[in-house]
Amino acid sequence: MRTFLRFLAQLLFRYKAFNEETLRTPGPVLLIPNHTSWFDWLFIGVCLEEDWKFVVSSVTAQTSWLHRKMMLNRRTFPIDTSSPYAVKRMAEHLQAGGRLVLFAEGRLSRTGTLMKLFEGTGFLLHKTGAKVITAYVRGADRMVASPNPNRKQLLPQVSIHFSNVLIAPRCDDLSTSAARARLTGWLRDRMVRQQFEAETLMGPPSVLKAVVDTARTLGGKVVLQDINQSLTLRRVLAGVDLMAEQLEPELGSGPAEVGVLLPNINATPVTLLALWALGKTPAVLNFSTGVSVMKACAELAGLKAILTSRVFLEKAKLPLKPLEAAGIRLIYLEDLRARISSGRRLLALIRVWLNPGVVIRKPQLPSETATILFTSGSEGVPKGVVLTHANLMANIRQLVSVCDLTDEDRVFNCLPLFHSFGLTIGALLPLTRGLYTFLYPSPLHYRVVPTVLYDRDCTVLLSTNTFLNGYARKADPYDFRSLRYLFAGAEKIQEATTLAWMNRFGIRILEGYGATECSPCLSINTPMQNRSGSVGRFLPGIDHAIEPVEGVSEGGRLLVRGPNIMSGYLNLDANESFQARGGWYDTGDIVSIDETGFVFIRGRLKRFAKISGEMVSLSAVEEALAGAFPHYGLRCQVAVVTQPDAEKGERLIAVSNEARLGMEEIRGAIRGKGLSNLCIPKEIRFLREIPKLGTGKLNHRELERWVRSVREEESSGPVNAPISS
Repeated sequence: MRTFLRFLAQLLFRYKAFNEETLRTPGPVLLIPNHTSWFDWLFIGVCLEEDWKFVVSSVTAQTSWLHRKMMLNRRTFPIDTSSPYAVKRMAEHLQAGGRLVLFAEGRLSRTGTLMKLFEGTGFLLHKTGAKVITAYVRGADRMVASPNPNRKQLLPQVSIHFSNVLIAPRCDDLSTSAARARLTGWLRDRMVRQQFEAETLMGPPSVLKAVVDTARTLGGKVVLQDINQSLTLRRVLAGVDLMAEQLEPELGSGPAEVGVLLPNINATPVTLLALWALGKTPAVLNFSTGVSVMKACAELAGLKAILTSRVFLEKAKLPLKPLEAAGIRLIYLEDLRARISSGRRLLALIRVWLNPGVVIRKPQLPSETATILFTSGSEGVPKGVVLTHANLMANIRQLVSVCDLTDEDRVFNCLPLFHSFGLTIGALLPLTRGLYTFLYPSPLHYRVVPTVLYDRDCTVLLSTNTFLNGYARKADPYDFRSLRYLFAGAEKIQEATTLAWMNRFGIRILEGYGATECSPCLSINTPMQNRSGSVGRFLPGIDHAIEPVEGVSEGGRLLVRGPNIMSGYLNLDANESFQARGGWYDTGDIVSIDETGFVFIRGRLKRFAKISGEMVSLSAVEEALAGAFPHYGLRCQVAVVTQPDAEKGERLIAVSNEARLGMEEIRGAIRGKGLSNLCIPKEIRFLREIPKLGTGKLNHRELERWVRSVREEESSGPVNAPISS
């Protein structure tokens, strides 16, 4: 019977099993699979020897005649889940050398991803010392017999991936309760990592191939919308096909790198996909930095052509003559669109409907460069970051493995696509999953963004601390009623922002952490695993190391390594330094990690001041001052920079956009947070608009330049010193 059932599974579901030999491990051993469909027992059972038993609920087993018939099978181990002796019976079976299959979630997944694990599993491991094998059943969540809201297929491809034998860590020094929680968390981490590794093994090698695969089942679903139009996934690929057709003679056999200078509109992801279809590498330019910086970035990437839009350049008031003078050709999307007839559009739609894969003219390997992004330049000249297809897909899979996103989720993305947070998480991840995404051109429209999000019933919002403060000031309390996930990154989330969103909207901000060089996400808080004040736990597949820093008592310098870390920099000096570390990326951040794996950012190494021989975190001082003056409103901001000091080495200077703020209030806020006198700024400066980068992050480099120029001019006479934009 087992042979027949396996043949049936292979015939209907193209079933494959990986690492089956591990199932020969003698007892006591627990097999822990994920649970997404009623047929999981079949896909697992056809691989098991006769003595393996499935733990089943004796109550559920009476649901139908089929359940009752299965109950009579000697392969089941019925338990009364309401009885305190259920775990004891399982423990006794294991201690006698038994082998059990236990669905630790205790129920079918309602999201298609791993739900919480019941701590009784951790108790079993603690009391029996049983060996563990985890299993990831891939594809069963798409079956009609699966209760989650994802789009179903009649006969999806199903595979099952068994881990090697795992030995749970010893917890003899912990109480039973603490050991149970620790081992359940350990097991969940192993299952999440296994999902990530299995998806990497079985999944598509590039973003475009992932979008094509998704279009085979979700082609008619609307996945992109901007302020002008909405596009189904099929229409997105038809647009990719048409644009690639027009670009091919324009770009020819020229350089692989092609600049992209576009705002948050549907055409931007379509352009990226079209370049990938041709085997080209988009270098996404940050238009908020100004023409001179864009020119430097274009020269660094060796760009000979830039794709842009006349309408956008006119609205953004971007004069690109310096780029043209440097020999860079501008290709306008309006000109490409004008050459495409209605008949050709219809033909492309039919071609994509018959076979979405026709858009891929030149398949790309995972190791090939996918995109070039440029760092913010807050600490110097922007660096060109080279990300491969494997990097982008790894970060997408890492996030999907820890977030229970479903096909019903709707993403609102107003973060610029030249920023890795907005690009990877806000555009590419939804496209590869077939999620609806609304692209809004600017995060600075504090009144409009909440209204549009409300109108579109979006469930996922990506933002930063600065922008969230703006929305909190202007939004109606009901605007975010549909929001399920609020992910924030790029800058530290201040306690005042967290409280404002919880009190006004009843929404928990899920803070994450990353860098452009990491595609970008390294860690994230989720509803399943969340700790206030932290930036979450590291994503699966990421290794980390902490280097001690002289003068810093708590934490150290964070280095990371993983499949999402860039292949290198375009800048030679920076790239040599990165390559010399053998794949380890130096984040430059001082972090500490608690015993449960949550990461706490203590500050950027370059944002530590040495005062009287002691290291002082400027980020910690800014955080202490954030929200400390509610009587001035949420708009009140205080930034902290340093200047040389002849006596103490460096001195702190506060810069605020609130002219009424005085030094006594600053001192009181610092002392109220329990910080030492070394953390108190020596003076305060007023600046109506504190400079920010395109992501909303404070531009400390520009702020330091302004403070320095003002102090120099004051010493030589009363001269106005405007800050550059």
